Amino acid sequence: MNIINNSSNSYNLETTSINIEWEQLIKNWISYSDLQSPETIKTYLTSIRQFFSYVGQNNISSPTRENVISWREQLIQESKSSSTINTYLISCRKFFDYLEGQKIYPNIFKNVKGKKISKLHKKDNLTSSQASELISSIERDTLQGKRNYAIISLMISCGLRDIEVSRANVDDMRPVGDRMGLFIQGKGHSEKDDFVVLPSRIEYIIREYLSNREDEYDYDSPLFISTSNRSLNKRLSTRSISKVVKTSLSNIGLNSNRLTAHSLRHTAATLNLLNGGTLEQTQNLLRHENISTTMIYSHHIETASNDSTERIADLIFK
Repeated sequence: MNIINNSSNSYNLETTSINIEWEQLIKNWISYSDLQSPETIKTYLTSIRQFFSYVGQNNISSPTRENVISWREQLIQESKSSSTINTYLISCRKFFDYLEGQKIYPNIFKNVKGKKISKLHKKDNLTSSQASELISSIERDTLQGKRNYAIISLMISCGLRDIEVSRANVDDMRPVGDRMGLFIQGKGHSEKDDFVVLPSRIEYIIREYLSNREDEYDYDSPLFISTSNRSLNKRLSTRSISKVVKTSLSNIGLNSNRLTAHSLRHTAATLNLLNGGTLEQTQNLLRHENISTTMIYSHHIETASNDSTERIADLIFK
């Protein structure tokens, strides 16, 4: 992979007075960091590639902190999202931190601030009545209908991401104590090292779908498969899962761009908090490492339940 879009893969870095093969340094860093997840490696490489593309296009031989800030401003002008910009900066900071530790090159990304991320969710949740309407609207007479019903019921009850649903196999449904769990490979994980508790009615819905499948599946088979001719019986992709959710939402008149498959995860968290679930239980449900991420849901609920505006309006509009 050619990280630097230039006729030469090496740059003369004046601060070290030596030629450095960036490609080899990046490979050394990946090996040194002992990164296991292919997705994480891909994210890091994409971020670093973007920076060196900027370096090459601007004929910068020895990148400095000022160059990093200029690159960040260019990304903002290109309307890159806050999360994308911050991912780029964090990835490059980790790489240059390694270089500084190896006394190869200073960490020019140190203390460069990212773009502030809004505390508002980019996707909306469903209200409890909308969630009920969505579930009730799904036809269950066909195999595809039973599958879609199982997928949406699972996502909206257990707060799963589409990638976690796509990765699930039949044998990932296993007992945990006296309850049934679904073991999942979460975001950024390389193994199925976590699980969600399956409500008995959700387990029944999934097993009803499985009992109607026409393929000769075994326990290593995908939990959800395609019914289309082109990819019949193949693992259902995240794109297909997203389409299932969007189509079902559209069928009940919910066509907003802010309502997607990820909205079902937000719905699970919101409804849990609204109906007696604690912040810690919701954190566990969503598998957030930092409870501050979960607290965003709590903040939204508290703001929405604030009667101040109604109180003021009642006073003025008598």
